[in-house]
Amino acid sequence: MMDNVSSMFFLSGLSETRNYRFTIFFLTLLCYCMILVVNSILIVTIIIDKTLHEPMYILLCIFCINGLYGSSGFYPKFLWDLLSPVHVISYSGCLIQALVMYSFACSDLSILAVMAYDRYLAICRPLEYHSLMSKQRLVKLVCFSVITPFCIISTNIFLTSRLKLCSRHIARLFCVNWIIVSLACYPADTTLNNIVAYITIIFYVLHGAFIVWSYMYLIKTCVNSVENRAKFMQTCVPHLASLLTFLVTVLLDIMYIRYGSRDLPQTVQNFIAIEFLIIPPIMNPLIYGLKLKKIQHRILRFLNFKIK
Repeated sequence: MMDNVSSMFFLSGLSETRNYRFTIFFLTLLCYCMILVVNSILIVTIIIDKTLHEPMYILLCIFCINGLYGSSGFYPKFLWDLLSPVHVISYSGCLIQALVMYSFACSDLSILAVMAYDRYLAICRPLEYHSLMSKQRLVKLVCFSVITPFCIISTNIFLTSRLKLCSRHIARLFCVNWIIVSLACYPADTTLNNIVAYITIIFYVLHGAFIVWSYMYLIKTCVNSVENRAKFMQTCVPHLASLLTFLVTVLLDIMYIRYGSRDLPQTVQNFIAIEFLIIPPIMNPLIYGLKLKKIQHRILRFLNFKIK
């Protein structure tokens, strides 16, 4: 049994990358810079252009801000580890990293659910849209999407912090709450952690069910209307692409953590672990920037103005 507060965790996910660590460092730095640039361009464009101060674009802005928040929990530490001979993280730092990255993932799903609701109102109930999606309701939905995941994951992390741990080795590139729980000296102490974890999973599965319900109504509404089909293709296809990207990457990670084989090569394990921190933060701004004409035109006009 070890003293949790003063202990350090050893991250062994980089054990097989010694020969090409500098290559990974520069690729990771390039990836992080790309995430910062593409998300920042979209955020700044939406903030400075008042014509984009509509619910759909405000939600997109929050979506990109959340992407930057989640990336900040992984990339700086990972880049440091790639240049360091010893890959360690403090106990408190480990809990904070787990909190940041998984509140980011849960917040992403909440924002996607709110975006689905917004598209449902815009296409299925256009006459009531402005009254149902008022500024006050939008603020409440944004707060729900950001604060609720943070509180839920904080509860999971708090329950983890009370456990006595018997190991300091984490076979990952970063700290994962479920793996920290698995290091507990007494498995019986983790019963409450398991219950809260499964409640959290069910809560966010319901988010997914709500999104499916929204799109069932959207498709039903759009089938017989050329105008609605055009709206669907313009505003809903990017949302669906973001949703599928998010679900595939996160579900792979969850399934691997819970049920995956440890016989997989470390490189494959690492890719499965970090793909939700690479693909969605890069792809989401690009998908929306390329597909939404209004965003596309504003970005091009903004960049042209800066060049001149």
